Amino acid sequence: MAEPITVVLADDHPMFRKGLRALLGTMPGIEVVGEATNGNEAIALVERLRPRLVLLDLQMPGGDGLSAIRRLSGSAHILVVTMFEDDDSVFAALRAGARGYVLKDTEDDEMARAIRAVANGEAIYSPAIATRMMAFFAGRPADPFPALTASERNVLELMARGLSNDAIGTRLSLSPKTVRNYVSNVFGKLHVASRAEAIVRARDAGIG
Repeated sequence: MAEPITVVLADDHPMFRKGLRALLGTMPGIEVVGEATNGNEAIALVERLRPRLVLLDLQMPGGDGLSAIRRLSGSAHILVVTMFEDDDSVFAALRAGARGYVLKDTEDDEMARAIRAVANGEAIYSPAIATRMMAFFAGRPADPFPALTASERNVLELMARGLSNDAIGTRLSLSPKTVRNYVSNVFGKLHVASRAEAIVRARDAGIG
């Protein structure tokens, strides 16, 4: 009988770990041997338990995922499971040694295929990430914020130019409430907590 594929989960969100564990529990031949809430815990667990596969988020408190990938890439196959799909995050993870990169909202059947593929030494990426990589290597700039609608992108661009909400509303013929809603949506989709952070992300991506 074949040895089970041993897995360590590393994510600071308990409910997400619970969901992943439940998915892995439906996959024959896979055994979860440990769970970590940050990169440092993941390093310690992998060094002690020697799993074949690590499912790891990129940004966690108390030890980030990228540092863990660099430490562990020679010890286990690493599949990044995260919400971050910007070019910097994707290519930093791959350069650090990750063999796969999928988004947390990936459907269960696709996630299961990625888990088995990376556990068996293959490289695999979710469709959204693969599209970004193809665009990058084709020399075409990928959309830095594909989750934004056209209206949200317009608001972000004007924010990055330094316009206030009132000025944005005047420029785009939008009510103050609508502008506030768009700004809130932008914060959520860019995973930022402030206008200043959103502006930095936008300008780093060449917007504004």
